Amino acid sequence: MRGKNIIIGICGGIAAYKTPQLVRLLKKRGANVKVALTEGGARFVSELALATVSEEPVYGRIFPPLGTEKMDFTRHISLGEWADALVIAPATANTLARLSAGLCDDMLSALFITLRPDKPVLIFPAMDGQMFLSPSVQRNIATLAAQGCMVINPESGELASGQCGVGRMPEPEAILAILEECLHSAKASSPLFGKTVVVTAGPTREKIDGVRFISNYSSGKMGFAIARAAAKRGAIVKLIAGPVHLSSPPDVERLDVESTAEMYAAAEGFFDSCDLFIGAAAVSDYRPASPCKGKMKKDDEQIELTLIKNPDILAAFGLQKSPCQLAIGFALETQNGLDNARKKLAEKNLDLIAFNFFDHKTSGFNVDTNILTLIESDGKTTELPLLTKDGAAEKLLDAIEQLCLKNAIKP
Repeated sequence: MRGKNIIIGICGGIAAYKTPQLVRLLKKRGANVKVALTEGGARFVSELALATVSEEPVYGRIFPPLGTEKMDFTRHISLGEWADALVIAPATANTLARLSAGLCDDMLSALFITLRPDKPVLIFPAMDGQMFLSPSVQRNIATLAAQGCMVINPESGELASGQCGVGRMPEPEAILAILEECLHSAKASSPLFGKTVVVTAGPTREKIDGVRFISNYSSGKMGFAIARAAAKRGAIVKLIAGPVHLSSPPDVERLDVESTAEMYAAAEGFFDSCDLFIGAAAVSDYRPASPCKGKMKKDDEQIELTLIKNPDILAAFGLQKSPCQLAIGFALETQNGLDNARKKLAEKNLDLIAFNFFDHKTSGFNVDTNILTLIESDGKTTELPLLTKDGAAEKLLDAIEQLCLKNAIKP
């Protein structure tokens, strides 16, 4: 961090009390820090405190007060050129809406627009859980992510309202670690740079009739996080997605499918050409043998549904891959998890499998966090703590990069 120029944006949320500590940590690492404070942020943390820990004036309005000794009416532009990164912590629902709409009426929103396009923007939303999960906030987050911003989902825990749930801003030490990783992860230095990575994500649907289907609760968030992280490292990413309600990550080619058979057909086209195949989709293992046309009527007290096995996409790739290709899988289990994951690792000839702990609350389907255990084919096991799915994706790709390096020096 030494010599890096960092702008910290602070908005009007209770989590603002943590941000002076983040400024102190950055200063201790040798970074140059300037703070942009919104009007709401100033209600939670004082300008004097921030000026003291940053050793710099705090910026609120775009234009300086008239009559000041040195009036710089274009400082919002010069600061945007000066910064190596912009970190907004906490980011409120109001600020997310203003930034996604392109409003530019205070220093923080102006800096967001004038920041050089190759510089990272890290946004840490913090608010009540229901506010964060509301469609409007999620829409604004998706817009910002599509623009290339790194939006880090809040953590779960006790909230200011007294309730428990998602919405807490990460601790300053965690924010610092994410920022350091972002600044130091030059694309060209990654073993994934220029590699073709295929990622499957989300559920599949198997039709029972014209209006009903067999599926599961997968949201696709883990697979999309992996695709996003791989693209950030310079990989050429092909994302094969089942039915999900997620925006496409930047710099990712997306193919939408519905059934397991359709996903298999789309994936098979990349089997020979890809360098890395990551099966993160929760595919249906079985499908109805004879789907009905139209809508089945409920005339009978009971019906019998005959299911037949679907093709195993990951196993098909794993069993035919060349020595220079890598196969990565996921194993979501509710019992005998590690044993079942290791069995799947061997049977499908995978190089690494991520055992996905499933507790219905913090890990598994349709949540924003995950607890993964990474198991490699040589037996090496790495237990990861509770992380956001973006954070878990980064750790997974760190492990995959090490496998790429090992693979490159195989005799």
